Order: sequence, then structure tokens, then C-alpha cells
Amino acid sequence: MTGPLRVFGICLCLALGGGPMASAEVILTPEEIAQTLRHGPWPPPGALDPSNRVSGDARAVALGRSLFGDPVLSRNGDLACTSCHDPNRDFTDGLDRAVGQHRLDRNTQALWNLSGLRWFGWSGDTDNLWAQSLTPILNPDEHGHSEASLQRALSESSYKSAYEDLFGPVADETPDATAVHIAKALAAYLETLATGRTSFDRFRDALEQNDMAMAEAYPLAAQRGLRIFLGVGKCAFCHSGPRFSNGEFHDAGVPYFVEPGRVDPGRAAGLDALAQSPYTLGGAYSDDPSKAGGWAAQSVRFHHSNFGMFRVPTLRRVAHTAPYMHDGSLPDLGAVVDHYNTIDLERMHADGEAILRPLGLSPADRDDLLAFLMTLSDDTVVRPD
Repeated sequence: MTGPLRVFGICLCLALGGGPMASAEVILTPEEIAQTLRHGPWPPPGALDPSNRVSGDARAVALGRSLFGDPVLSRNGDLACTSCHDPNRDFTDGLDRAVGQHRLDRNTQALWNLSGLRWFGWSGDTDNLWAQSLTPILNPDEHGHSEASLQRALSESSYKSAYEDLFGPVADETPDATAVHIAKALAAYLETLATGRTSFDRFRDALEQNDMAMAEAYPLAAQRGLRIFLGVGKCAFCHSGPRFSNGEFHDAGVPYFVEPGRVDPGRAAGLDALAQSPYTLGGAYSDDPSKAGGWAAQSVRFHHSNFGMFRVPTLRRVAHTAPYMHDGSLPDLGAVVDHYNTIDLERMHADGEAILRPLGLSPADRDDLLAFLMTLSDDTVVRPD
């Protein structure tokens, strides 16, 4: 027999007088392909936020973009949102832990693909994007404003006219209403921050279309890494769907001690903050008259296992957002893979994370997994102004 024999995208070139020489083009099994398809398509369809009446309003986007880069949103005039969320660093700061009025407890998260999430922040202390936008502004450890000082700063700023075109006279509002409106303008801008398509997305779509010629362009190392991601690594258990995150909270085996004698409670603290917040989807500040989605904050219940759980971050653009984990303790992606490769189960603080086991990957397997992760980060993004 001469010539190639194709079996589900695998080319077996049979050499005369010898055994088969494998030239694998697509090496995934049917089940792995089905799992791969569930990580797309990308981008997801856009949708406005019904709880924010200026969602999608170009005037609000422009105002939010301007406010995002202006220290008027900090009480001392010394911090802007861009101080931690630098657009030139993929909206991170490159530090292990953010610095506000002093060094904080958590790593700065990137701001890509926030539209449509259910929970926000490492601990899920908000259930909508505008409330999350307001959180650092009113935090005394970060921007340090009160509602009253924020309203005063807005009234005295060059943004007053643009603000009043959207929301009406500042003088007619309560300070808390002004704070919420500023946050909604910021959220309108943040909704526009979306990552592009990657080589993984092109591979995934080629598989869906049964276009094996296009799928063959995806590197074999990345395919092997994808198989680890879906299989022995069990990474897709948490990093699922088109965002490569289930958006929920898990214990990744990272110590939650901030310093000797003090811990970061993670989701446990987030639930407390959520229960006390007036800025939820079910609250009076939501513009959605149905209060749809408010059930999420009302239905969650505290469990002891919430201690040490943190929200699963997206893996899109992950190669550009080091360092990693809620405390920034892992400096690069290699360190992240090494963490899961030799994870210490004695450090697990939650009861239900039995999915995690030391992976025991070989150096070659480790390199393949990293090669796959890089294909989630090779898109070209347009930097916002």
C-alpha cells in the first residue's frame, strides 16, 4: 500500500518495506474534539447589561474611558484606575499584590471579557460590573473616596457637563446616586474590553467545520498540551467554556495566609460583603425593573469550605498577565504548571476539591501544556485610548 490513509484526521504514512511512520495532523479523539468545541465559539454574542441603563451608550463609554485614567476618582488625587490596571500591561500592574494607599492583599486582575459575568473580583463580593467598578473607589485602602467626596470631586471636575448629559444635574442627586452613576459609566467602558480570536479559536472552529486542512495548522505541541488540559490535568473542570473559566470559586491549594497570623478568607469574605451591599442586581440601584439576576446574591449560602476559595480567572491572554494566583505568588506560567504538577494536598482548605491531584507531568508534557496555554494568548488586541 502506498499513499496516506486518513483516519479521523490522522495521517498514517506507510513506508514500503517498513512499519508505519506517524505524521499526526489532528491527534485528538472524538471525545476530546467534543470537549474542545465546548470552549467556543469566540467571541460570544454581545449583550447589554439591563441593570445599567447606560450600558452600550457611546457617551457613557467615552466618559468611563476618561474617568478610568483620571486620579479624580481617588480622594487624594494620587491614584487612577490605570495605576493598577495599566492598558499597556493588559490592564494589570505586573506586581504580585496591588498597591493602593499601601500594599494590598491580592493580585490585580486583568479586565478583559468582563461583560456577562455572574460574579466579580477574586472573592465575588459583587454580582454586577458597575458595583465592582465602585468597590475600589470607596475602599479606604484603595482610592479612599466616600460617596460625598466623590460627588464633590465630580462636581468640581471637567467631567461635570458630560456626566450631566447622561444622568442629569449633580446638584439634584444624593451622593450615593452620583457614585453609582459614575460606576455605571466606568462599567460601560469596561464592557468594551474584549480579547480577540486566537490560534486555538481557529483550530476549534476548523474542527467544528470539519476543515482538517485548516486544523492541521495548529501545532502538535499545542494539541498534546490540549489533551493534557482536557484529560489528565483536569484543567477544564474549572477552566471551562469559551472564557476558559466557569466563573465560580475553587480552592487551588495556594496558602491563604497574607502574613503570619492573618489570612485572606476569600469567598467567605465575599459573601459577607455581598450580603451587606446595597449595590446588587436585586437592589434599588439596579436599572432593571424586574431585578433579574438578583436571585444569585440572595440564593448563595455560606459554607465553611468557602474559606480559601477564589474565583477562577479566565485563561484568555493569560501569558500576558503574570504573576498569578490571588496573591501573585507564582511568577510565571511555568511556576503555575509546576504548582499543579506537584500540588501539596495538605494545603487544601476546602472540602470538595478532590478533583486536584499531583499531575506528575514529564518535562516534555510540561512544555506541551505551556505550548497550549500560549495559544490562548496569541491574539492581537487593539489598545484602548
